[in-house]
Amino acid sequence: MSQKQTKNPIYTKIEKNEQYMRDNIGLEKSYDVEFREIIILKRKVQLYFVNGLCDSSSIQQIMRQLVEINDFETNTKKVPEIVENRIINEQLERTKSLDETVDQMLSGLLIVFVDGIDYAFIVDVRNYPGRPPKEPDTEHVVRGSRDGYTENIIENTALTRRRIRDARLRQEILKVGERSKTDICLSYISDIADPDLVKEVKERLAKIEVDGLSMTDKTIEEFIIDPKWKAYPLVRYTERPDVAATHVMEGHILIIVDTSPSVIILPATFFHHVQHAEEYRETPLVGTIIRWSRFIAIMLSIFLLPFWLLLATDPSLLPKELSFIGPKEQGNIPIALQLIMADLGIEFLRMAAIYTPTPLATSMGLIAAVLIGQIAIDVGMFGPETILYVSISAVGIFVTPSYELGVANKIARWFLIAATALFGSIGFVAGVTVYMLYMIQIRTLRTPYLWPFIPFHAAGLKAIVFRVPKPYSNKRPDIVHPRNDYRQPKP
Repeated sequence: MSQKQTKNPIYTKIEKNEQYMRDNIGLEKSYDVEFREIIILKRKVQLYFVNGLCDSSSIQQIMRQLVEINDFETNTKKVPEIVENRIINEQLERTKSLDETVDQMLSGLLIVFVDGIDYAFIVDVRNYPGRPPKEPDTEHVVRGSRDGYTENIIENTALTRRRIRDARLRQEILKVGERSKTDICLSYISDIADPDLVKEVKERLAKIEVDGLSMTDKTIEEFIIDPKWKAYPLVRYTERPDVAATHVMEGHILIIVDTSPSVIILPATFFHHVQHAEEYRETPLVGTIIRWSRFIAIMLSIFLLPFWLLLATDPSLLPKELSFIGPKEQGNIPIALQLIMADLGIEFLRMAAIYTPTPLATSMGLIAAVLIGQIAIDVGMFGPETILYVSISAVGIFVTPSYELGVANKIARWFLIAATALFGSIGFVAGVTVYMLYMIQIRTLRTPYLWPFIPFHAAGLKAIVFRVPKPYSNKRPDIVHPRNDYRQPKP
């Protein structure tokens, strides 16, 4: 259960502060919690920090400066002021709360107590362990930047700031989790982002009550996004700073969670999930063709299998020119069941590839493609056309830039296959209708999911369908995400 801490003031007697730290942070029990006491002008000064989260050289430099006070100063009445002036660091704050000192120390900051004063100094000497920025594995581009977000929130905010050197860029730090005290950064441009949306996101983050963020950004999404059981992703994830910066300049909000290399972009519609940075690294014409090809592949991943099942089970719907479509032999297993089994088989292979060590993944793929598929056809379990169309649909899923959207499309495809298998042409039409109505009613932070297609917005749809040259789209009309006039009224 979550436990809310009470505000504890800092004592003027340093021994009481020391006892509080021993009782609350496991001093001398936790090996990574470090403590050092020094005497400055006959007054005790204590330093607390967590080994591994701090820059050791910075701490050593601060201690050296403090010890040298005894050699150059004699005024014992101004020890606090002298200590504050001698701490050479770009970020130095005061606090009068022992709870805050514990939170800040466990975040990697240095805490300095001086005997006789009722406040402590907080010095930012953080140096989180982590990997250097590199290109994300899931968002490769042929040309473009090769840096990517890491698990370090300080580096991630710097990567965003490096691309948006605007004084109106706001990066607000919040803490979520009663026990984990995880740092979360809310990034937006104050004069572009919708103020009501920023306020709503802050309110939802403030209402989160949880001990810790076990799955970091995914846990945040589940708290702030309604409804909870939608298959389709209602926020977009990215590990590319250039993609995130582009969305921020369009009025979106970023949620950066410490220890996660993924950044949440919101609000995000269906069409935000089908865009890719590669389109903007090519010429406008080539980028448009790439975008259309992706749209076609995504549509095939949803509708190809149920539509082929409809034609295979009812050949009378086919014109003579397309009479070759459909299995020549019925086979030992019903066609609908073949589609489901083959689709599940590809899903098994995908999961196996994720969990298989990289040197073995290629070999496993070859075995699956050559042996399992061919043997399944030879024994009469699957027909050749079944394997063909299932493979095309699977490629459409892999072409989808958003992994979450690809999985949701697969679930929609299974629903349409089941409706078509049970009720034929009526089931196919009804299934497609229900699917479209379902997509239309989805809202993400009061934003229509299919905007700008439904509700229709000509300028916005143009920006989705075509990769417009930048000189022709260098203004900031409302073509990227809907404003309040397209949102549902706040309840």
